[in-house]
Amino acid sequence: MFSRRIGYITLVVRHYDEARDWFCNVLGFRLIEDTQLSPAKRWLLVAPQGAEGPALLLAKAVDERQTSRVGDQTGGRVFLFLHTDDFWHDYRAMLQRGVHFCEEPRVEDYGTVAVFEDLYGNRWDLLELKR
Repeated sequence: MFSRRIGYITLVVRHYDEARDWFCNVLGFRLIEDTQLSPAKRWLLVAPQGAEGPALLLAKAVDERQTSRVGDQTGGRVFLFLHTDDFWHDYRAMLQRGVHFCEEPRVEDYGTVAVFEDLYGNRWDLLELKR
């Protein structure tokens, strides 16, 4: 039997540098790779510190259709789930770095969660699952 997994998730962005800087400096992600493929295209991968799962491929919108999706890749639904082992530490640190939370944190049966927006308005869950 062979194994499969999701390797990368594409996030359409306006500009490479602003997206890289926000994910690395504000969310504290690590830069995995930033390679120039052509004058207009880069291979830009970021992931949370210590993450073993898929990385985000930050892909610059190249036409009107793609640009219209920046910040609304899922029609307003939560797009990605950022899991943490210490919700309150990460929540406070993200607030200090200017992350916009759409709601107050709440405790659910499955864990502690709050919805935040990335620099473009895509909605994410910051989530600490109950053990």
